[in-house]
Amino acid sequence: MSSRRQFYALYLARFAAGFGIATVSILLPFYVESLRASDFMAGLFYTAFTLVQTLAVVPLAYWGDSGDKRRVLLACLALGVLTYAGFGFVASTTGVLVARGFQGILATGMGLLTLGMVGELATGATRANHIGKANASRFAASILGMFSAALLYQGFGFAAAYVPVVALFFLTFLAVLVVLDPDETRVPGFPFSDLALNRRILTLTSFRAPYAVAVTLTRSWLALFAGVTVARGGLGYAPIVVTIILTSEKFTNMLCQPFTGRLSDRFGRSLFVFAGGLTYGVVALLVPLTPAIGSTLGVPTAFPYLGELSAAFLPLVVLNGLLGVADSVREPASMALFADEGSDGDGVASSFGIRELVWRPGSVLAPLLGGWAWSAYGMDSVFYIGGASAVLAALLFLAVLASSHGPRALTEW
Repeated sequence: MSSRRQFYALYLARFAAGFGIATVSILLPFYVESLRASDFMAGLFYTAFTLVQTLAVVPLAYWGDSGDKRRVLLACLALGVLTYAGFGFVASTTGVLVARGFQGILATGMGLLTLGMVGELATGATRANHIGKANASRFAASILGMFSAALLYQGFGFAAAYVPVVALFFLTFLAVLVVLDPDETRVPGFPFSDLALNRRILTLTSFRAPYAVAVTLTRSWLALFAGVTVARGGLGYAPIVVTIILTSEKFTNMLCQPFTGRLSDRFGRSLFVFAGGLTYGVVALLVPLTPAIGSTLGVPTAFPYLGELSAAFLPLVVLNGLLGVADSVREPASMALFADEGSDGDGVASSFGIRELVWRPGSVLAPLLGGWAWSAYGMDSVFYIGGASAVLAALLFLAVLASSHGPRALTEW
């Protein structure tokens, strides 16, 4: 098969993964409300997902590098059909936790295998650009998935919201089976052991570990901030309004990633990692201020089809869009840096696996921290912790980069 058709098949797999994750993310606040989950249990809904992702990284990456990545991807797509069908019928908090666990396995496998195969098919000079395009397809799916879930849930309930997801995973399975060539790359031994001591990967770890706390808290609690009741510290918006807010980040990220990926290929990827992380933190710190910002600016509060909303609505849409721009600057550059280290026969799936493992401690602990901070100090404190973590990550990365690789490394990587 031509490389172009194989890229398209992998983009479609990224699309399916994004559609499923978006569907669940938009519905989690309403699982919290309908099942009357406690603040701490709400945090566990996110922790179950990230904890299982952590446990799945090494075996899935090893399976991919030592065998046929296409076969592993097909197994993940089959699991996706079953997992998202199951989400439609959970009736307890325990059921949500179990379903989120299977979703964690699925998300890890889809991410490692699609990005690994894109990284192998692309050349070094175009890698961030192709990764940006793959991520753009995921964000396009996120937008459609969120609107689909909100509209179907409001009209027909939880089960109906997952019908498009199941159908999409089934069709993607067939497309990958027909279009994608078997993967003949085989990496002997255990590539994690060599890559774990890679000097550049260690430098990137200094950024990625604390940044995981920032993104996990900000993304997870922004949905809760918009969707849960005012009495619990949220804004109490309806599902379609929450969807509009959350998709603003996906939309700007989708538009910018192919462009920012191409720029980072030309001007230095580490510069884009630093700038994107720092900007993300500054914007996250402003999220709790959206009601005050809206009132001060006198923004409209009545909208066609949406009705009367608080003054926080428009500022929250804008700030979440800016979070998408900031992350579009960072993400393709970061992914390409990791792919660079594994694409010369060292194990690209394992390289992305290390990237995932570095992320996991923060993403597992952050929801528990967020649930505790929410119950002890209120919703606003979660965003302050998240924003501060992103700023710290960017400054720490800059310091390690300069001390370990020289003052020009920021533009030379």
